[in-house]
Amino acid sequence: MLSGLVDLPWWGYILTTLLLTHITIASVTIFLHRHQAHRALDLHPVASHFFRFWLWLTTGQVTKEWASIHRKHHAKCETVDDPHSPQILGIKKVLLEGAELYRKESKNLETLEKYGYGTPDDWLEHNLYTKHTSKGIGLMLVIDLLLFGPIGLTVWAVQMAWIPLTAAGIINGGGHYWGYRNFQTVDASTNLLPWGILIGGEELHNNHHTYATSAKLSNKWYEFDIGWLYIRTLSGLGLATVKKTAPQVRLNHAKTICDADTLHAVIANRYEVLAKYAKSLKKTYGEEIAHFKLHRPNNLGGLDFKRIKHWLHLDQADLNEQEKSKLGLVIKASKKLHIAYTLRQELAAIWQRSAATKEQLVHELESWCHRAESSGIAALQEFSLRLRCYA
Repeated sequence: MLSGLVDLPWWGYILTTLLLTHITIASVTIFLHRHQAHRALDLHPVASHFFRFWLWLTTGQVTKEWASIHRKHHAKCETVDDPHSPQILGIKKVLLEGAELYRKESKNLETLEKYGYGTPDDWLEHNLYTKHTSKGIGLMLVIDLLLFGPIGLTVWAVQMAWIPLTAAGIINGGGHYWGYRNFQTVDASTNLLPWGILIGGEELHNNHHTYATSAKLSNKWYEFDIGWLYIRTLSGLGLATVKKTAPQVRLNHAKTICDADTLHAVIANRYEVLAKYAKSLKKTYGEEIAHFKLHRPNNLGGLDFKRIKHWLHLDQADLNEQEKSKLGLVIKASKKLHIAYTLRQELAAIWQRSAATKEQLVHELESWCHRAESSGIAALQEFSLRLRCYA
């Protein structure tokens, strides 16, 4: 019976296949995604060329194409120009045809020209990696057959299917359809799991869309990003330099008024601010909605209170007319809900006023805090006092 250079038990082949596919996942998230598409870190030429070579063997991926398509996804997210939005194209199409959507967009020369800046432009890229994409995949097949014998064909097939399934399907599809959200971004991005291991940390997709240029994708204490672990390891070996991570909230509890530092910190951490606002008002919203349901049973027709609670955390511009009407019915019946929702909109408007001067924005923030602390709502008062401490 034919055998390869390496003889393993059945479970050894499974573990080896998982290891090989995981190296590919690590190459995608570290090199293509965080390094090339978002410039969140710099890589030593040794590490950079290893990842390029490995991706050539296992995916035939052209760096410029991948970075261009991903950058366009961020620029046009959840619109008809998004190359792979399940909100526009449907979850089934993105899950099952994600690789086809990628190939289609890779032929769009306008996309490559507009979004492909800064990607590798050396001799290897032009004469090997881009010019002969199929030869790398073929070489990987030969290597697998030599190492493992006939079962190497199965190992190779799994390697070839891994990125189209996980990246093109699960991340691009599920990462904009299912899961939980730490931050109310303008897109539909979600975190699939708090433990980013199987897909290299890419499971934390909502975190990524919130802070796209961060080299670290985990945000909460209970989240784990294995890609970040690898980056820290490379950094310790002198093979990587982290350029950007998500801003960290720093509080100065001695502060009692808003100043320029407060404004800067609030704007830099605006997604965390709104997430904290939602968490702080969660109990108040629940109590007021329960009171509405108890005392206004004749107004319940057509109201989905789970949706109502969700809409309270969104910008008004994100709601259609029907949603605004239903939300307005509940808000008008509750003074607390009206105050909390109005203040939420006004807070978000502060960092959206690009024409205002710094002094004007500081004044608006201080005025907002004063109104929140005079609202009579304990949760708002506590939130405002904390907001003043941002530094």
